[in-house]
Formats: sequence, structure tokens, C-alpha cells
Amino acid sequence: MKLRTSRRTFLGATAAGIAGATLPASRAAAAPDAAERQRLIELAHFGKKAPAEGAGGMAITSHPLATRAAVDILKRGGNACDAALAASITQTVVEPHMTTITGCLSQMYFDQATGETTYVNGNVNAPMAPLPGYGRHDLAGGRGVAVPGWWGGFEAAHDRHGSLSRKDLMADAIAYARDGFEMHPFLWGEVFIQSDKIGKTTAGRDIFFDGNAVPRPGATLYQKQAADTLERLAAEGNDYFYRGDFAKEVCDVVQAAGGVLTPEDFERWEPRWQEPAWGSYRDLRIAGSPPPDNGGTHIIEMLHMLEFLDLEGLGPPTESAESLLQMVRISHLVYTEGGRQNDPESHPLPLETILSKDYAKMRFDLLQMGHPVADASEPPPPAGSNHVTVVDAAGNVSTILHSCMSYPWSNGLFAGGVSICAAGAHFFRVMPKPGHRISAYVAPNIIFRGNRPVMASGSPSVSLLQNVLQNSLNVLQFGVPVGDSVNRPRFGGPSLTVPGAVLIEADFPEKIREKVAARGINFDIVNPWNWHHGSFEGIHIGEDGIRRACGDPRRCSMAEATA
Repeated sequence: MKLRTSRRTFLGATAAGIAGATLPASRAAAAPDAAERQRLIELAHFGKKAPAEGAGGMAITSHPLATRAAVDILKRGGNACDAALAASITQTVVEPHMTTITGCLSQMYFDQATGETTYVNGNVNAPMAPLPGYGRHDLAGGRGVAVPGWWGGFEAAHDRHGSLSRKDLMADAIAYARDGFEMHPFLWGEVFIQSDKIGKTTAGRDIFFDGNAVPRPGATLYQKQAADTLERLAAEGNDYFYRGDFAKEVCDVVQAAGGVLTPEDFERWEPRWQEPAWGSYRDLRIAGSPPPDNGGTHIIEMLHMLEFLDLEGLGPPTESAESLLQMVRISHLVYTEGGRQNDPESHPLPLETILSKDYAKMRFDLLQMGHPVADASEPPPPAGSNHVTVVDAAGNVSTILHSCMSYPWSNGLFAGGVSICAAGAHFFRVMPKPGHRISAYVAPNIIFRGNRPVMASGSPSVSLLQNVLQNSLNVLQFGVPVGDSVNRPRFGGPSLTVPGAVLIEADFPEKIREKVAARGINFDIVNPWNWHHGSFEGIHIGEDGIRRACGDPRRCSMAEATA
């Protein structure tokens, strides 16, 4: 089935259309001036951040320029979807080491007026051509490239929920690409680490190198060809990306590097609108991303099992060895078993059973008898993603995961001035059938008390499931302010370097950690605020209606309110 024009309506909702409602010239979006831009980039650092709160709109992302882009859209009358998409496209420019338009973008959205919660899966597809003998060596060439879903997810979300034009939402991204911005240390460091990949092609050197040399820290990065690409996307949308010049250029580059991607692969990609996965924890209802974006389902599975513990009596894992032990084992079990879940459109998936409380009780009881933590059969994909969460003044909520799906610039391939990412890194968790979606544990989620959203969140990186789990329980179960929660030490997911070990930060209370280790858990102790523990891009909506958020010290995050 070919991708239909984005001007169609979805489930009776009127599409915003290719142009959409355009802001008056006097209110048109404009990137911050040089002084404000530099001030915001100075805030793009690891370490403790200032919390934000307010009764109106709020946004949190992993880069201050992206957060400001979202807040400016809210101030100009855009809704939560508009603001989240503006932040996401800005991040493809200012955080090209974490995301790219050739990766994925999926959104959970709550519409306050209708009470409806929707999910659009904008993840990547495997090519239709088979990939015999596929292995990790393929990530360095064209065979590791998947069919992009990023732009399709963006356009589908905008058409159904957006209110402003694509041109307005993309103005800051285009300005930063064309006029440049100063590279913050995280971006510069990733350019340095991956310089051998970036610099092996003329296209990479033209964008990121000063001649043949890695640029100096803080140097201005210009992406003028990417600005041209984004301008064409704003004007032509899917006709350019999936059916036009961009698709052809990507396929030409990929095939020259040994890949099998074709223009027909692009044409047959479609956004997938899905009912969220639903679960409950005590008096809370959870809407999570459904398979094959199964991270939201995994969050629900974990909470269902934890409901059989007296967590309120035990206390959070930073204060209770029993809580730490059970949360580590449960999260590891769910992660490992989730690696066998494929795209439900190509393999049967008993989601009703997986999300049932009876199944959760059975798993919990059996877990108490088993080995503390079994080795994961496959290490997690490397860190590389962004998460964005926005709440607008009307109460609409958008939470988006978008990603390069791999180490940045894994293959050194570029088209239209943007990186062609090696999203095939996710083929190793479970190989999709030709032409089908990948399974990925991305986890946009919204938690409700009754019909009222009280938390919306998600996270990038290796330990995103454990990140969301710990912070959500800290705030909603234990009453920890979100600004304190993000700074607490965490345990994470499977170690990337020590088989069978679980990541844990060095400042986690030693007595608690030692008690759990004595019961058979092998910890890989890493630095405090370790970046593989993700970044909690969450907004808590209190009983008083005040929105509260705080940038995670493990990334360059910033939360900002409209007032």
C-alpha cells in the first residue's frame, strides 16, 4: 500500500493541510537573537538544572534551543502538538548526534477537548529486499539503513493535531541550519568521537570539518544544505520526502554503499495510527506506546508486577534494598522478554494476555523462585535519541520520542545535508520481516488519575524503561518533587560492557547496593548522573493545575514554562 497524501483526514479529524493556519507576519516565529542564543547554549550542559513551574504551557527537551522553540510556538498560539513538533525538528539541527529526519518519530497525544488519547507510530521499516547474513558490520555501510519514518510521523501528527503551518513550526530549525549556532560540548564531543566516520566522505567533511580538521569546541556549525532540505519539506512534505527527490537521493547513496533500499520502499511506508496500550497501577491509569513501539507496554507490565509489592511501606529503591532488588529484577525480565516481541502485523502478539493482571501475578510469583537476573541475549542498542514533552495552557499533552536509532553517523552517509542513520541497529533485537516495522522499546506515556493527566514523560537511551519507572514512582507513589527526583541516583538497564550486569550509579547508597549484590545481582558501577541512564523529559501536572518539570542532569535538558 502506498503512502497517501498528507492532506487526508484521520478518523474524522480535519487535517491541518500542507499550509495550515499561518501566523501573521508580526507574530511569525523567529529564532532568538545572537545574545539570547548564546545564553541558551551556555545552559546546554550536563549537571544540575533549574526546575520550572507554571499554570500555563510548559515544554521540556534535551536542548535549551529546542525547548525555547516549543515555548515560543505556545506563546504564539500553537498547541502542544505544534510545540512538540517544532522542538523535534529543531533538535534534528542542534542535536544531529541524537536524531535525524532519516530516523523515527512517534507521538502520544491527549486532546483535552475530546478526552481522546491517540498514538502515531512513525518508526522505521525494514527494506523489502532480504538481508542475508546481516550482521553488525553492516551498520558501517548501506545495508544497515532502514526506511525512515521520522518525517512521516511528523507530518501525520501535524495533519491530525496541529494548528499552525509547517513553515511556522520549522522556522527555527531552518534558521539554525542556515545561519549557524555554536556547538555545545556534548555535540562537539560526539563529532570528535565519530570523526573517522564523518570525515570519510566529502559530504561529512563539508558539514562538520574545518578543511580536514575537527572543528574547535564552540565553533559555529552551519548546515546550509540541510536548511534547503528542510525548506523543501516545509513546502512539499511527503511528496518530496517519500515520493520525490529526497527519497531518490537517499536510495542512490545507500545503494552505492552496498545497501538495498529502493524508492518503492519509501513509497510504501505509511504512518500507523494505533490505540495506546492501557494499564493501571493502584488509582492510576497508564497510556503507553503499543507494540511494535513496545516500551510503553513494558512500563505497564512493570507497574502491574510492582503492584504486588507494598512499595509504599518499603520506600523508594534509594532507601530500600527490597525495592531495588524487585525493581531491578522486574525491569530486566520485562526488557529481556520484550526482545522477543515482533511487529504484531507480521507475528501474533497476545497483548491482552501480556497486559493482564493475572499474567503479572504469575510472572511476579515465578520471578521470586528464579535466578536474580538472567543474561540478556542481546545487548541494548547504543544510546541515541531525543524525547520531548509539552503541555499547553488548554491541557493538551504531547510526548514524542524521535531518534537516529544508533550511534551518530555510524556509516558516514549523508543525503540532502543530513545524516542517513543506521537504524538497522534495531534489527538485532528482533529481525522484522521484509517491509515490516521494527520493534523498539521507545516509551511515550501519559499517566491519568481518573480522566485527568497527572504525568507525561519518556526518555532516550539505553535505560529509558528504568528511568521512566523510577521517576514516575518517585513522583506519583512517593511524593518526591520532580526536581528532586531527576537528581537522585538510579539503577539502569543491562550493561553495555559487562555481560549479565546491571548499570547502577556510583552514588547510589552503598549499603543498599551491597545488600542487593549479596542476593545475586551483578552491578556495573558507573559514574553519577551517567548518560546511559537517559533523560527524564517528564511534566508533572499537580492537583492544583501547576505544571512542574526539571531538566535531567544526565543530558543538556531544559524545562521552561510560558509564564
